[in-house]
Amino acid sequence: MSMSAEHPVPHPRRYAYLGPEGTFTEAALLALPESGSVEAVPWPTVPSALDAVRRGECVAAVVAMESSVEGAVTATMDELASGQPLVIIRELLLPVGFALLVRPGTTLEDVKTVAGHPVAEPQCRRWLGEHLPHARWEATTSNAHAARQVRDGQYDAALAGSFAAARYGLEVLAEPVHDIAGAQTRFVVVTRPGPLPPPTGVDKTSITVGLHDNHPGELMEILEQFATRGVNLCRIESRPTGEGMGRYFFFIDCEGHIADSRVGEALMGLRRSSANLRFLGSYPRADGQAPAVRFGTSDEEFTEARDWLEKARGGGPA
Repeated sequence: MSMSAEHPVPHPRRYAYLGPEGTFTEAALLALPESGSVEAVPWPTVPSALDAVRRGECVAAVVAMESSVEGAVTATMDELASGQPLVIIRELLLPVGFALLVRPGTTLEDVKTVAGHPVAEPQCRRWLGEHLPHARWEATTSNAHAARQVRDGQYDAALAGSFAAARYGLEVLAEPVHDIAGAQTRFVVVTRPGPLPPPTGVDKTSITVGLHDNHPGELMEILEQFATRGVNLCRIESRPTGEGMGRYFFFIDCEGHIADSRVGEALMGLRRSSANLRFLGSYPRADGQAPAVRFGTSDEEFTEARDWLEKARGGGPA
């Protein structure tokens, strides 16, 4: 079977993730039900993992979307908002706890540099300030990459999951070192556009949307598309477009599936009135929380209203 070089058939078993081995992203991938039947392929950055899906080298990528402590993972948001479209087909929540990993024999007094992913440091800031006040923080592309650099002698210690210690011949010097217990990171599974997961009744839809001309009240008009149809928002984040100061787009997660009438009509309203609407997927919620469907916004009530309109337009009793 031939295939276009521009649109290669994705490898059916390869899942990309932020590497190297030993990252929390790899742990999220291994938590997927299908993990035993796929090949996990590490990539050095979130954009490179997503580009592997775009090129067809991998069928899916697992990437971090947000932390319950530090908030949005902006590299993921910005990459999904631009470039060749990708869609989210699943999300999962992973408990995240940090340990201080060092080479064997290292003591706290020996630690002059601590490395890790930029999202890790804010989650451990108080502990570092109390126990390593004079250590210099070094940001790396991932916590596992920091562990590997500690192994290679570039840094004295790494913030990472304790499970990464054995991978790189390190020891756990201290655990836990995070400031807030019970922290979670939300990960998503991303693929090229295709058939969507069917509605489950406990779904989430993600989009990005921009302002058309930034007139007064335009953000409120975007939000009203959801509010008037009884669609609750789970999250809204603003991100710069890169086109100049004061120019932003919005990353929105809402309750429900695009197949739900209330969600579909809200997106239709945004498509008419807003700029650069991008659909990022409808998928089951990881927390299993069902939305509260407000009176007048169920699929049945939307259908009844459309039937009424057709009768009225046809001159029948309405």
